[in-house]
Amino acid sequence: MTTDLQIARAAHKLPIARIAARLGLAEDDILRYGHDKAKIAHDTIARLADRPRGHLVLVTAINPTPAGEGKTTTTVGLGDALNRIGKRATICIREASLGPNFGMKGGAAGGGHAQIVPMEEMNLHFTGDFHAITAAHNLLAAMIDNHLYWGNDLDIDTRRITWRRVMDMNDRALRDIVVGLGGVSNGFARQTGFDITVASEVMAILCLARDLDDLHARLGRIVVAYTRDRRPVTARDLQADGAMTVLLRDALQPNLVQTLENNPALVHGGPFANIAHGCNSVIATDTALRLSEYVVTEAGFGADLGAEKFLDIKCRLAGLSPAAVVLVATIRALKMNGGVARNDLGTENVAAVTRGCANLGRHIENLRGFGLPLVVAANHFDGDTPAEIAALKDYCHRHGTEAILCRHWAQGGAGAEDLAHKVVDLVQQGDRDFHTLYPNSMPLWQKIETICTRIHRAAHVEALPGVRAQLDQWEEEGHGHLPICIAKTQYSFSTDPALRGAPEGHVIPVREVRLNAGAGFVVAICGQVMTMPGLPRHPAARTIGLNDRGQIDGLF
Repeated sequence: MTTDLQIARAAHKLPIARIAARLGLAEDDILRYGHDKAKIAHDTIARLADRPRGHLVLVTAINPTPAGEGKTTTTVGLGDALNRIGKRATICIREASLGPNFGMKGGAAGGGHAQIVPMEEMNLHFTGDFHAITAAHNLLAAMIDNHLYWGNDLDIDTRRITWRRVMDMNDRALRDIVVGLGGVSNGFARQTGFDITVASEVMAILCLARDLDDLHARLGRIVVAYTRDRRPVTARDLQADGAMTVLLRDALQPNLVQTLENNPALVHGGPFANIAHGCNSVIATDTALRLSEYVVTEAGFGADLGAEKFLDIKCRLAGLSPAAVVLVATIRALKMNGGVARNDLGTENVAAVTRGCANLGRHIENLRGFGLPLVVAANHFDGDTPAEIAALKDYCHRHGTEAILCRHWAQGGAGAEDLAHKVVDLVQQGDRDFHTLYPNSMPLWQKIETICTRIHRAAHVEALPGVRAQLDQWEEEGHGHLPICIAKTQYSFSTDPALRGAPEGHVIPVREVRLNAGAGFVVAICGQVMTMPGLPRHPAARTIGLNDRGQIDGLF
């Protein structure tokens, strides 16, 4: 079988200026990064601000399983298919983190014949955005410790420094560390730790900022510590916001690349949906909407995490309103949700598909609660049987929606044309009443309870000692209007990753809350989810290397 990497290498890529021209952009509107990558310039983006927006289509999925769902692959396939049927469509997805690439998840460029290229560069250093985010974040961390070393004029309480360091790699050994050891010349010893770059508030800020001025203002509002009398200390207090903005100036410009079928794609930003808000940048989405008739974007992991945050955080803060939602499922993943072991997925099991559809049905109910029309994309695998496909279609029909069989992995955009026609029908019908899950005025703890009970179907939300008091303090400081970002396992509606299907009546424990005042939301960390992942027993890095021709092998 031809691998994703082999398919990507065989692609006939057009010069990036020709892709830009398809969007109506001239040579001066882009900043080239070689032959096949470019950034759209700040001045160009500002010039587009008065144009009307096109139609925004969100691609989300059931809860992820080892069997695979193919959300990014479907996003790319649908974008290609819309272009094939005569619509001007642009794809917007996130950039790939090095941590999962060398861990177990793999890349983030799609798969099969529904990919974005250049695949290798996208899954490695790309245009350096993640490195810029890492540098800006760690500059702020360095300035905190430098401020302490030179006298601590702000009276920072070293026990209440909340700003950690980041790196774009899975490294569990750095979750909790002590810095400042080695004597007087190395500063003051204190406990801290590392998060992965995609969990950084700087990443969230870059993905939510509208322009450089907004980026600067948001960076300045980052709360990094508290004084001995409990007053917040910000990046602006440390005079770090200007230098951070400089480091992020180029990174804020969206990256323009292309699909295998030479359609435009903006790939920008990369927060995870289990520990952050899980969406590509507002500036990329908005730019694409000003340049296209249709924009297809995705939200990370399952709809209970990614889509909820896309709708309640990104759309709320950016004034976006999706026209339709595509909910991706596979027969294989439904069988796993129905209790089938991974090794047995190749055997027909209609009963397991039917049982597993409970997970799909829960997501359908949740998405309808936002007032959005939706269609189910059944991402086809070779082993799917007619009886299993019929069971899925019948379930969707009984739940008031339609399951469209999609073969974009094998056939590219041609394999998703039925889905494209259905999406266009949903958009043109205009049968939507989009609204967020909760109002800004709702208290922070009540927002957490609302998400956990209405989306994750918990019977009770449990706060560890200090959580409620911390939320009350933030409300007194003027942060009560902020939306909530739930950080929890992506594999289940509960906080138990092994509990598949559609569990309800469980307890969700909130062990910690973090204020992202610059990004504009509060993070509620639930269960055992980690903001610095670890590598698996057999990391993908073991099989990645260069072959005799100097090409990369093992990257997927």
